[in-house]
Amino acid sequence: MKTPKALIPLQEEGVISEVLYQLQSGKEATVYLVRAGGDELCAKVYKDAAQRSFRQAATYREGRGTRNTRDARAMARGSKFGKQVTEGSWRNAEVDALYRLAEAGVRVPRPYGVFDGILLMELITDDEGQVASRLCELVFSEAEALEVHEELIGEVVRMLCAGLVHGDLSQYNILMDAWGPVIIDLPQAVDAAGNPHAKGMLERDVNNLRDFFAEFAPALRETRYAAEIWGLYEDGALTPETPLTGHAEEDLHEADLVSVLREIEDARLEEEERQRRMAGPEDD
Repeated sequence: MKTPKALIPLQEEGVISEVLYQLQSGKEATVYLVRAGGDELCAKVYKDAAQRSFRQAATYREGRGTRNTRDARAMARGSKFGKQVTEGSWRNAEVDALYRLAEAGVRVPRPYGVFDGILLMELITDDEGQVASRLCELVFSEAEALEVHEELIGEVVRMLCAGLVHGDLSQYNILMDAWGPVIIDLPQAVDAAGNPHAKGMLERDVNNLRDFFAEFAPALRETRYAAEIWGLYEDGALTPETPLTGHAEEDLHEADLVSVLREIEDARLEEEERQRRMAGPEDD
């Protein structure tokens, strides 16, 4: 195929030798199958911020710091340079997450580096050597659904133990290779300790998995892995080997609204009395 404009510099520099075809076009990037030396790799070309349909990007960037104070000030002001720094941070976040998660044992594509803003990474294939299917394209038996769901919950736990939450995990960004699920699309991955929205994102990730696999294994609808995982994480008791049950204790004590209102009214009356004492005796 004709080399896309964004990939021409990589071809001219000899990083890649040929663009074979487009693999996928998503809300944040377009992925091409390319040849580099004797290998076939994926080249991920990120869309400009104005073209991306990924919503609430700023929410995902919370907790991502920069050591360069000039860059930080520019990002805060939203200047042209600041937007360039922000865009670079968004693109570099994925390769950083891939290296970090691969080291932690999470099944993600092996990164080969970022060249001119283009991420080169491993091509994930199935047991026949073809480009791996996404989870949403497959049908599972009940037993298979339970097995793959358990594997993915384990991957979510490994990610969290490595300090990251995917933030957009679903059946659309998980591939199935010959050995099982592989997690992809990580530019929005958030720091579990630094991002105030991390808990809600983890809950959404886990519940997306639950809802998808429950179509094949209905018993999963009753599980509460998200609450269990986050509770263990907050308690400092979560490890990749921590056994999970899919259940979590709930606080079933309803708030005593009458008592709360009574306390508020008592506090109001006490404050009025204090104000009267401070004002002194009234004149006759």
